[in-house]
Amino acid sequence: MEFDLEYNTERPHLIIPEYGRHIQKLIDNCIAIDDVEERNKMAKAIVDVMGNLQPHLRDVPDFKHMLWDQLFIMSDFKLEVDSPYVKPDREELQAKPEKLAYPNYASKYRFYGNNIQTMINSALTWEEGEAREALYFAIANHMKKCYLNWNKDTVDDEVIYSHLKELSKGKIDLITKNEPLSEVKDLIKKRKTTTNKPRQEQRKKPFKSK
Repeated sequence: MEFDLEYNTERPHLIIPEYGRHIQKLIDNCIAIDDVEERNKMAKAIVDVMGNLQPHLRDVPDFKHMLWDQLFIMSDFKLEVDSPYVKPDREELQAKPEKLAYPNYASKYRFYGNNIQTMINSALTWEEGEAREALYFAIANHMKKCYLNWNKDTVDDEVIYSHLKELSKGKIDLITKNEPLSEVKDLIKKRKTTTNKPRQEQRKKPFKSK
């Protein structure tokens, strides 16, 4: 007795493998139907079956729209049926996205984060007064905290003031204010260290009846 075995490497490529080869064969048969009404009827039935195979996606917005789009994609855009949605365009789906620009850091002090320059630029737009002065020191304290998180060591306030002046292009100069920043212990929370107690201490004491 001889058997005709089919190997996946010899079978046609599955465009959306999640639906399996049987759905792909149904779509191929639907394309070959000459009668328009029968073709539309079978296309709707295939969409219903596809929906049953993806029950976890029923709460996704435009679930039916997604199924019809996948139907046309799996037919290699050869299926001509009356769809309740606009037929997707092959060129639009296959278009490559624009290349993203490589991120450019605002300064060499990456340990402060990318948003520090935005904070400085925003602070410079504030009106002169105590509020803007307080914001300058808040930014400086944030910079000190970031510095300590990365370097895990102490840092002089003059270093932070110097970096802030450089990042603000000389517009924020706190060096002459002679006002100290927050202490290291207030900026960096100490991690609680847990030590393993001896097993004798972990065991519950036996209950003693009176």
